[in-house]
Amino acid sequence: MSSRASAFALLTAAVIIIGGASYSGARAQAPTPQAKKPAATPAAPAAPQSTHYPILLLAFGPAAGNDGAWSIRIGQKGPERLDRPGYPPAMLDPVDVARDGASDAWIYRAKDSATGADVAVHLTRESCSPDATGAKYTFRAIAQHAQIGTLNGCARIAAELFPRINNQPDLEDDSDKKPPLVLAADVIKFQLPTAVAYVSSAGKVVLGVGATRKVVASEGTELALSHDGKKLLFTRSDSKNGPDRTIVLYDSTTARSQDLVHGGVRQAFWSPDDSRVAFLNFQDQKWQLWVFSAGSPAQASPLYTYSLTSLHGWTDAHTLLASDMQNAYWISDDGRPTQTVALKDIYGESFDVAGSDTFRLNPINPDLLLVSAPYVKAPAGAPTDSMGLAAGFFLYELHSKRRVVLSPIDQWARHAEWSHDGAQIFYTRRISAAPLLTFRMLWDASNPKRYLEGSDFVVGK
Repeated sequence: MSSRASAFALLTAAVIIIGGASYSGARAQAPTPQAKKPAATPAAPAAPQSTHYPILLLAFGPAAGNDGAWSIRIGQKGPERLDRPGYPPAMLDPVDVARDGASDAWIYRAKDSATGADVAVHLTRESCSPDATGAKYTFRAIAQHAQIGTLNGCARIAAELFPRINNQPDLEDDSDKKPPLVLAADVIKFQLPTAVAYVSSAGKVVLGVGATRKVVASEGTELALSHDGKKLLFTRSDSKNGPDRTIVLYDSTTARSQDLVHGGVRQAFWSPDDSRVAFLNFQDQKWQLWVFSAGSPAQASPLYTYSLTSLHGWTDAHTLLASDMQNAYWISDDGRPTQTVALKDIYGESFDVAGSDTFRLNPINPDLLLVSAPYVKAPAGAPTDSMGLAAGFFLYELHSKRRVVLSPIDQWARHAEWSHDGAQIFYTRRISAAPLLTFRMLWDASNPKRYLEGSDFVVGK
């Protein structure tokens, strides 16, 4: 083979190796080019997540146990108000609303305006029936209050409860076809008392029936008016320097007064049916709880012989509420405490225990206690009395331990008393050098107004 032919053969072999292909023929072909990878498609932006959530709602249902129904109003920013029968409405400060997972569920958060406790309402879009009526609502609701507990129920669109923004039609609920809901706060009717008693600015004991006011004693303290408004008990001091006192009965039917018991006695209270009188009697160097039948004061007998500081009245026909400097006691007819609550739990850190404090149970709700006491430290701007003490009153829920101060901190306020309907509070207020005055407010601390000149106001009916 010639040198030219040899060179051509070597070149052909080199081309075949470089192309990486196998050929059966002697003629070489150009290598097939490699396929190019398609260019990556840019990622599409994430689909926007809807921030829409139901607003202008009413969540409601029966509470756990026998606590009755409840309702929570939910506005544009979250829960605004909690209502329960027998309790003042609890105002809520909305915090935020967040979707709960990917389904139609949301969490509405708030703070209890009075106590700062956390509140959350879990709302799920699903058919819900709160009771045996079979009524169906659009949402299931679970409300959680850090102090009150967990409440289960339903919810519906309720724009009619928000009149200033009632411009959104109820597209999801045909509320006209459902039984009307009665809100807890709308049940109680407010009525002024018709039989009252108080101490005038001159220190005289005054009995008021209707529009009539009559001075029944030149002096007296610790007033207690019978539930029919006809008989008044009060304590008269018989010695300027000693402890001797007399519990006096004034009967408006006869317009006469009668001395009942004398000695180391004080704080008399009528039983709910006005058939018995309980009082404190100083015996064996301690204040004991004694009781007598109305009309038979000479037959008074001890019921509880341990040392007490104060008597606060009857909680029912067979139970009395009293206290020492450590505890409050519910004392039954057999002389044994059926319930004991530490005062430190009732008072918290802001109020101080004193012998002149008063406890009054709400007439329609025995879980709701109205307490008048001095502050441990006077709030900024609070007025003080001649002893340098600032004083106020608060509500305490025995079951949940929820405490709500009702008296404004810029007032000196004591001796808070319930009205007969349990929805109003009368209290003694000191204003500068002016005589002591009686003010009235609703049980949620709203609408405080001057009621009359005088103090130690009590209600019969």
